[in-house]
Amino acid sequence: MTQIVRLKNTKELPALSQHPFFRYFSFAILYVAQGIPEGMTYFGIPAWMAMNGKTPGEIGAFIGVIGIPWSFKIIVAPIMDRFSFLPMGRRRPWVLLGQLGLMVSFIVMSMLHDPLNNLSILMIAGFCVSFFGAFQDVATDGMAIDIVPINEQARANGVMWGAKTVGTSISLVTGTYILNRYGFQLAILTLSVAVSLIMLVPLLLRERPGEKLLPWTKGKTTPEVAKIQLHSFAKIFKSLFKVFILPSSLLMGIAFFSFNTGVGLIDAVFPVFTIQEAGWSNEIYSNIFSIVNIISGIMGMVAGGFLSDKFGKRKMISIYLVVLLALFAGMFLLKPFWNREFIITGFMALYYVLYVFITIGSFAIGMELCWCRVSATQFTLYMAISNMGRALGASLLGPLKNTFEWRYVFLIVGVFASVSLLFIMVMRMRKHLERLDCMEADEVEKDFQNLALP
Repeated sequence: MTQIVRLKNTKELPALSQHPFFRYFSFAILYVAQGIPEGMTYFGIPAWMAMNGKTPGEIGAFIGVIGIPWSFKIIVAPIMDRFSFLPMGRRRPWVLLGQLGLMVSFIVMSMLHDPLNNLSILMIAGFCVSFFGAFQDVATDGMAIDIVPINEQARANGVMWGAKTVGTSISLVTGTYILNRYGFQLAILTLSVAVSLIMLVPLLLRERPGEKLLPWTKGKTTPEVAKIQLHSFAKIFKSLFKVFILPSSLLMGIAFFSFNTGVGLIDAVFPVFTIQEAGWSNEIYSNIFSIVNIISGIMGMVAGGFLSDKFGKRKMISIYLVVLLALFAGMFLLKPFWNREFIITGFMALYYVLYVFITIGSFAIGMELCWCRVSATQFTLYMAISNMGRALGASLLGPLKNTFEWRYVFLIVGVFASVSLLFIMVMRMRKHLERLDCMEADEVEKDFQNLALP
């Protein structure tokens, strides 16, 4: 059947399920689209706020608010698992909708007047941008789990995460440059143009051969999509409960939450610490951050997935976390040398390389833990747990800074990483995968028996 479809549609671009290059390219460019709003909202705007005298509490609150929608992904994911316009693909219609919302919310954000003196309005606008960024992320991750073979998932995550860091860095440098010279409105509007152009990729590439490109074009639902599509929320949540209560699922959820609480805290620390403690300008911060971010992203694309595939995901993550703990201990001890730019720059560079490598490996483990029937919902639950931690971590900056010196704040980030290390080390992946095979076989048998009933 696939061969017949391919012969009939020789003028079409290959579908994502057919061609590894188009898979990697499509997911990479969609992750660039996620990096564009993140670069500006998580790093560019907070640094700009720090340059203009806003307090750590105000900056931490802004970052905390824009992190909240990423926890809402668990509400969106079951809807995506339950509903879709299947003739256009199981996930692609949702990707297009998320990309459209991201474009519109960016344009609306560009219309804000005097955002520094209207922080509540700025937070609302940032919340909306983050919501559609999270929406697009759910759809993209679900499509990756459905389309990318298991033996390619670590490498695909390396490409995707590397692409996201490139998008984040370009957004931060470009946005900060325009922000400082031409103002907030033009900076945000320029980034919205980039997001709009990226929408062409999901518009032109199908998930599987034979599907519709647009609702009014030729095509139909493919058998493999019809087979795994669930048709009731009750079945989705029942299946999700069955897979998530497995020990490895629970342990990974805790590990995600703890690690990303530290990530959220350090995200909030960097723009405030470098500008108000180390004496950098927001432009110096954005340039250095972007350079180390691009380097870490490229290293992730080239080596992150490869190392996880070759030596094992859990083993490599454990090594990275141990090195990360040593890095935070070193930052604590090097307090007398914080006035030297190369110390802070070196710390940022090492941190982001480790962060990217840990994220690539943990995302690949998260995908491997997923049951295909509820892949979007299950993976999104992991991501929602992660982003709850990230939002919590950002909100902790104000209270922690009011209580502790900066060096102790760095140590506290290390504590969160150590908890994550503990739970990852006790996971049993092989046993989990065997259990998934048994659960899938049981469901197939039940479906067959239901079809056999008169």
